[in-house]
Formats: sequence, structure tokens, C-alpha cells
Amino acid sequence: MSVSPPIALPLDPAARADLAAMAEDTIAKGSKSFAAAAKLFDAETRRSAMMLYAWCRHCDDTIDGQVMGFARRPLATPASGEKRLALLEAETLAALRGEPTSHPSFRAVADVAARHGLPQELLLQHLQGYRMDVEERHYATVSDTLAYCYHVAGCVGVMMSMVMGADEETTLDRASDLGIAFQLTNIARDIVEDARAGRVYLPAEWLADADLRPGDLADPRQRPVVSLVANRLIDLAEPYYASAFFGLRALPPRSAWAVATAHGVYREIGMQVKALGADAWDARVSTGRRQKLGHVARGAAKAALARRGGLPARSDALWTRPRATASTD
Repeated sequence: MSVSPPIALPLDPAARADLAAMAEDTIAKGSKSFAAAAKLFDAETRRSAMMLYAWCRHCDDTIDGQVMGFARRPLATPASGEKRLALLEAETLAALRGEPTSHPSFRAVADVAARHGLPQELLLQHLQGYRMDVEERHYATVSDTLAYCYHVAGCVGVMMSMVMGADEETTLDRASDLGIAFQLTNIARDIVEDARAGRVYLPAEWLADADLRPGDLADPRQRPVVSLVANRLIDLAEPYYASAFFGLRALPPRSAWAVATAHGVYREIGMQVKALGADAWDARVSTGRRQKLGHVARGAAKAALARRGGLPARSDALWTRPRATASTD
């Protein structure tokens, strides 16, 4: 990937340590699954990964009116959502220029971009995912849903791969696949909660196949049918998880271990949703401490296994991310 140097310079060690501590606290409260996997990174990679996550979390919370991904308030009006998004874009770009910002997560992501050569375009692609929410985008087809998954998660996978030092285009494709798989799992797990908040990420063509309307997704009487649609999402995620597995071979050993652990944790959430059927939304599906520890152990074996044998070609049937281009500024 061709990358122009960020304008902001990396932070000094003391400032970076302070921001990393903030980011670690953010992860501990906002994503126990990511927190468990992040502990396996080497110290420097872990700091950058957490600081990138802190920016993503801040952006998500700002748009949704949440705290650490929880306590969602009613959706903002499109006008107020646009204002929040415009502020996020302005402050992200200001941080990349080395200018002061209102929240430490912007300085954190600017440091990550400077250290690892993240293109500005990737950060803006992620913010585009929030624009889709603000605009209450309609997802007519599977391709539309996958494009959303890329913007909110796949491009984060691409940035994470670059943080780990793996920036070959073929590897970044696999990293995007993993982010897409994660998001498909999240959509399946959160169908009912999202529908209550007025958000539907399922392809309209799938709803038509199931004779469902968007308002039916939050109706308990429709749970058996909703579970069948959720199963389609989980099945759709499987080839993306499979593709991402082979991307592990390009990562440094500890990074591969961490990513393999996250791969297992998130995939299991999808398998639980599928196994629970119509009962999957009685409580939020998650993995417990013992299950996470099991994935930590299996993650090391998966990372080693991914390095054996030849590398299968990535399937042409998979949705493929847009290529980021270098800034000419």
C-alpha cells in the first residue's frame, strides 16, 4: 500500500503512555472480547491497537449517544447526527495535522497513524460507516450490508494489520475479511436491539424472502423467523472467517496469536446465536471467562496451523474492500 507520511509526529513516550492507559481503560469497559485478545500482543503493538480502538469507541459513542457502547439513547435526529459526524471528521483531520482537539482519542489515533503510516483515507472510510447510520441508510442487497460491514469493521481490520506490520495488499484483504466477519456476527447478535433503536442492517431482499417487515424484527412473535434470517448472516460470515484464518500467517507470532484468539471468540458468539435459535435475544449472547481462556489456548495452535502448507487463493466470491490511495497533499 502506498502511503504518504502523516503530518502529525509520534508522541513522546510519556504522553503516549498516558494515552495508552486511557485506551486500556476504554477497552476494559467497552469490549471484554477485544481486551482478552489484546493482552497477547507485544507491548508496543498492544499500545497502538488500544489507542486505535479508543478512537473507534469514541466515534461510535459520539454518534450513538452511548457510554462505552452501552446505555443507548433514542437515535439522534439526522441534523444532530450530521453535526456530531462533522465534528468527528474535523477533529480527526485536525489531530492528523498536529492541531489541538477536544478528546484524547484523537491524539491517540494521530499517534498511531504517524507511527504506522495509516492513510488518512482509511480513517475517513471508517467515519463513512457512521455516516451510513446517521443517514439511516437502507440496505437493499447483501452487497450493501457487506459494504456497511467494511466501513464499520473491515477497514479497522486493515488498520490493525498495518499496526502489526503486515501491509501487503493480499494480507490487508484477509484483515478486511475478518472485520467483516466480526460485524456480521455482531449484526446477528444485535438484530432485535438494533431494530428497537430503528436500525436494520439485514438485506431487504432477505427480509422479503422471509416475509418480514423491518418492524417485525423486534416483535417477539416473529422470533422463530428472525432466527432463520440470523442464521443466514452467520452462514454468510463463515467464508470470511475462513479467509481471514489464512491471513494469520503474515502476522508476527504474538500478533497472530492475538488475532486467532479474537477470531475464535467472535465466531463462537455467532455459533451460540445459531444454537439458541429463537431464544438468542432473551439475553445478550457473549463468551464467558472460561470460554475466552479456551480460545487463548486454541489461538496459539491456530496461529501455528495457519503457517503450514500453501496459501489458498482468496475466493473471488467474497466482497472485496476498496483500495485506499495515498494522499497527494
